[in-house]
Amino acid sequence: MDEQTMMFEFTQRPTIKGFPELRWTGKRPYRSTQYYPAQLRESYGQERDGWINKIFWGDNLQVMSHLLKEYRGKISLIYIDPPFDSKADYKKKVAIRGIGQATSDSSSFEEKQYGDIWTNDEYLQFMYERFILMRELLAEDGCIYVHCDWHKSHLLRCLLDEVFGAPNFVNEIIWHYADYMQGNATTSLPRKHDNILFYSKSPKYYYERVKVPLDKPVKRNRVVWNGKTKALEVARDENGRIIYDEFTDRFLDSVWEEDVLNIGQTSVTRKTSSENLNYPTQKPKRLLELIIEASSQPGDIVMDCFMGSGTTQAVAMKLGRRFIGADINLGAIQTTTKRLLSVAAELEGQEDKYTGFEVYNVNNYDFFRNPVEARELLISALEIQPFPASDVWDGELDGRMVKIMPVNRIATKADLKELIANLPYKTYEKRKEENPGQPVERITIVCMGHEPDLKGALEQELVDYKVDIQIVDILRDKADLQLKRDAEAEIVREGGKLVIRAFYPMNLMQKLSLQKEYVEDWRQLVDSIMIDWNYDGVVMQPAVTDVPGKDELVIGVYDIPEDCGTIKVKITDLLSESLEVEVR
Repeated sequence: MDEQTMMFEFTQRPTIKGFPELRWTGKRPYRSTQYYPAQLRESYGQERDGWINKIFWGDNLQVMSHLLKEYRGKISLIYIDPPFDSKADYKKKVAIRGIGQATSDSSSFEEKQYGDIWTNDEYLQFMYERFILMRELLAEDGCIYVHCDWHKSHLLRCLLDEVFGAPNFVNEIIWHYADYMQGNATTSLPRKHDNILFYSKSPKYYYERVKVPLDKPVKRNRVVWNGKTKALEVARDENGRIIYDEFTDRFLDSVWEEDVLNIGQTSVTRKTSSENLNYPTQKPKRLLELIIEASSQPGDIVMDCFMGSGTTQAVAMKLGRRFIGADINLGAIQTTTKRLLSVAAELEGQEDKYTGFEVYNVNNYDFFRNPVEARELLISALEIQPFPASDVWDGELDGRMVKIMPVNRIATKADLKELIANLPYKTYEKRKEENPGQPVERITIVCMGHEPDLKGALEQELVDYKVDIQIVDILRDKADLQLKRDAEAEIVREGGKLVIRAFYPMNLMQKLSLQKEYVEDWRQLVDSIMIDWNYDGVVMQPAVTDVPGKDELVIGVYDIPEDCGTIKVKITDLLSESLEVEVR
């Protein structure tokens, strides 16, 4: 079968008496998906035991559809930190590198990483479809941990009951974190915890009890089993004195506080944390260590498809697990890549660790994190007058009603069903009577690719009415739509060295409101430089990974090896946007 059309089907879990099923407007059964190919772009390190770790850039629904072909039923542990529906935009501060080297007052700004604003129905459908794929990927003895908070924990548990089965609920972990701003809460009790929902694939799941250290040793009387009385009793020595044991640790329970995490500062987003990578909603390493140690063994595959800063992947590498990661945010891919390179360097020489990894693209969707964001982007780009309160239309453009179809895939005839069901037919009947022969509606369908004769299919469904239908295919009709400006660089060979003389990341410079003369050194705008001395034209395998510290600069001058062939240079700026250049 052609890989492009390969389909995977899923069986729907039957409804269990006594366990209600969650319903929402627009709920659609998710019973199959197609295979999506992945393109290998970069490779770091070597295989071990026939395995190399994998990082995917793309919509995780498509990434997991891709993984089904090879990893269905093979993943031991899934941890996800998905959107919380917190109704907030998450940003990071972007500042040029170096200390005291900027002469502009606009040397830093806040860049939106991703939005977490949803309608409830869209959020539930989004998570429902992904839970089904995660269930398919999990091994029979596998487990899933879903990190959430008060916004959606109650609904996510209902969803997980439906997808995994209520009997497979194992536990709910309370992560009790420090809150140094609790005095700001004046109308309710201050919130100081997250929820982590722990489910298994089947009753025969793997779990290893984890011990955590106590603040100070504790003495407890020893308890033994009396075979004669068939009861527990206090142990005593030959003189009748109670026997005490000293304990320095205890078994982990379902409430994880600062003493359990043992990191002094549970919120890594605080500037005081040494773990802080300046990535929104980053979680502490110790949190993931406890989860991975409890629900996986060395060599098992661990997956996080909302990986963010790559904490799950970094911890999995240190603990000798294999891993798969995915994120739709390009900044997450760059942050994780740098982080894994640093961890791999620390573990060099340890043969029991899986330190090599590859980076893949799946459909290259770099700016659509959720349907709400996608719609807002297209409304702005096409200058559509939005209809925020409409259940049918997204807006109006030049007197035409606009409907934006799903943007992370081609529009199909099946996508028209919801639109057709919600059209104002009573209004159409009235218009038809008042103005016979005139269109009852002028409709513009906006999509990014579509099935053949999508217009004809809609006209056929509305054959009883005269409807003026227009299809706007962004990929075809708006090919000139510019979402970003390409970077430029001056790279030359001087003697036996590769020299980068200049680098102009246009988007970054525009956001900083800088001209090139306001930056003393172009390296202040560079996050990393990767060089492959023998690029094969397909996969970049960097021999040079110039990743400086926070206040350091890239080198910019590199010795060319004698066996050098085609040189591939990848320069990534502080926005995680990259310029890739071949030097022959």
